[in-house]
Amino acid sequence: MIKIDNILVLVGGGWVDEEHLRQLHESGVEIIAADGGANYCAKLDIVPKAIIGDIDSLLNKQEWAKKTTLLQIEEQETTDFEKCLYSTNAPLTIAFGMSGKRLDHTLAAINIIGRYANEKNIILVNEDDFAFGVCGSFSFEIGKGQNISIYPLGKIEFQKSTGLKYPLDGLTFEQNKRIGISNFSISKNFTITPKDDNKNPYLVIFPKPNLKKLIKQLSK
Repeated sequence: MIKIDNILVLVGGGWVDEEHLRQLHESGVEIIAADGGANYCAKLDIVPKAIIGDIDSLLNKQEWAKKTTLLQIEEQETTDFEKCLYSTNAPLTIAFGMSGKRLDHTLAAINIIGRYANEKNIILVNEDDFAFGVCGSFSFEIGKGQNISIYPLGKIEFQKSTGLKYPLDGLTFEQNKRIGISNFSISKNFTITPKDDNKNPYLVIFPKPNLKKLIKQLSK
């Protein structure tokens, strides 16, 4: 188990915002590559703390072995994203390159967040937006008129919400039934409150400009 005391950024082989990754690296976060995600790191002259996965997509394996730790996990029951999650312990994990490019990889990443949301804070970053896995109540200062989507990763019953155009009061969301995409904020802050003891996970999806603010909130 690799213990990370501050923010952990995982880099996969999907779509990566290279400029944002560079900024996070310069801010001092820890970076771990999921197999072929190390190829992005090489492009940006970033040496990750470790490279984790089945290591079947890693270029220049011998050169990487001289610079950092290669944690090769050969089991094929999990994706490289999940291998990184169960091999690390961090207060906040931000995942780049785990979505985009391939729909099956994106769906797998969402499924994994649903299974780990009770024990880890995970943010999944895409081209134009990002998703945060939530269990229980959630509040955020976002400003008026911004898109917010709520996507259930299990059956989730809501007690109430505030600050949303379409309130969640008394609603039940569940995959293949009712979901909550394309809502938006009508005040500076919004809150989401599930019914008591309902800890099933759900995604809250935001426009990408709010990422730094959420990172700051989760890092307190």
